[in-house]
Amino acid sequence: MFEDSLVESSGKLKSKSGRWMWVTLGFNLAIVGTMILIPLLYPEALPKTAMTAMLTAPPPPPPPPPPPPPAAVVKVTKVVQALDAMTAPTKVPKKIDMTHEDPPPPANVAGVAGAGMGMGGAGGVAGGLGGLGLAPAPTPVVKAAPPKPTGPAKISSGVMAGQIITKTQPVYPPIAKAAHVSGSVVLHAIISKTGTIQSLQVVSGPEMLRANAIAAVQQWRYKPYLLNGEPTEVDTTVTVNFTFGG
Repeated sequence: MFEDSLVESSGKLKSKSGRWMWVTLGFNLAIVGTMILIPLLYPEALPKTAMTAMLTAPPPPPPPPPPPPPAAVVKVTKVVQALDAMTAPTKVPKKIDMTHEDPPPPANVAGVAGAGMGMGGAGGVAGGLGGLGLAPAPTPVVKAAPPKPTGPAKISSGVMAGQIITKTQPVYPPIAKAAHVSGSVVLHAIISKTGTIQSLQVVSGPEMLRANAIAAVQQWRYKPYLLNGEPTEVDTTVTVNFTFGG
């Protein structure tokens, strides 16, 4: 007994762990094989959820993307400019087409000709058209208005002498009488539309007589001079005579 309890015994202690290891391995292999064979022999024993997951078809692939919209078609319109009849061509053609085309007949030629034959020629046609109200209307004659003068009208002194209403006689200067100075003073005058004197300028004449001539003519009055029926300004000359006997 004491000998059995010693560790350094000569092999009396024998272990059974090797046999149990092989038994356990065989048991585990039997369990694993059973778990593999049961689903193969009895598929109905598997859970329905697992079978559904195994038998469910994969989802279909996504549809292809839609094709891109067609590009807008740009229609090019070729613009042909009308040739000007007076423009010289850029290129002289080698062959000129001399084809002569007859002008199209006027509309209603047959009807007018038949009417003319029934009405006695051209006079009958004109009369028939006039009776039917188809004769062309006469072209109205529009008289152009005469252009209006842009300034005073130049009228001769003789014509304006007949337009005088009031004529004041000039005073003969005493100093001119004493010096025996006489003659005519010519004045350039602008007469207004109402017949009054607008301006006076000396053209010629003795120096001693000019002031009195201007003073007298400034008081003259004329009839309004009518040009195309309207009063107008007048550009004329006035002659004042100084004589000893007058």
